[in-house]
Amino acid sequence: MANVDLKDFSNAGTWPLGYKVMVCVFVAALILLVGWFALINDKRDQIENLERTEQNLRTEFQTKQERASNLEPLKEQLAQMEVMLQQMLRQLPSRTEMPDLIVDISQTALASGISNELFQPGPEVPREFYAEKPISLRMVGSYHQFGAFVSGVASLPRVVIMTMHDISLQPRAGGTITSASGALVLEGTVRTYRYLDDDEIAEQAQPAAGGSR
Repeated sequence: MANVDLKDFSNAGTWPLGYKVMVCVFVAALILLVGWFALINDKRDQIENLERTEQNLRTEFQTKQERASNLEPLKEQLAQMEVMLQQMLRQLPSRTEMPDLIVDISQTALASGISNELFQPGPEVPREFYAEKPISLRMVGSYHQFGAFVSGVASLPRVVIMTMHDISLQPRAGGTITSASGALVLEGTVRTYRYLDDDEIAEQAQPAAGGSR
């Protein structure tokens, strides 16, 4: 067989048939290889991305399915909590009971031996489910008298909640706060609370509904 210069492609037509077949096979394999990298490999990346997306969607679906299965028990718990809240609110004084309650608090202080130098109820502040009544006060009494006053308020027929705001407790005439017999001055604002009845709650909702239009 004559020597064939495979580097001389200008004479490829004169190559023996075997060389031509080998070159064609090589070129075809090269084309297939390039096509695989250009097309199939790219598709494989897309498939892997789709598989990850599918897995994420499956995980999200399972999470939402678990939440949906727990939705009904959560609704029942919420309904029970709302009932308990209404029961607790109903233990507070009503609108008609509030004036008598204010008097009872003042009388309880006097019955404990406390001097009411100032006991001035302010206007009510309505909230979503209740109303708060601020009372500005200045009381003078001993350590034990204030203790008896707190105990007396807790013993009233209705549930009485009092929160203290800007309260100061100072000794009077050179006494000390820890002294059992020395006079103490309690001064500041307390707030007591009552529940809103259904009509009042409806009145509260009307301005809010009008403002949202």
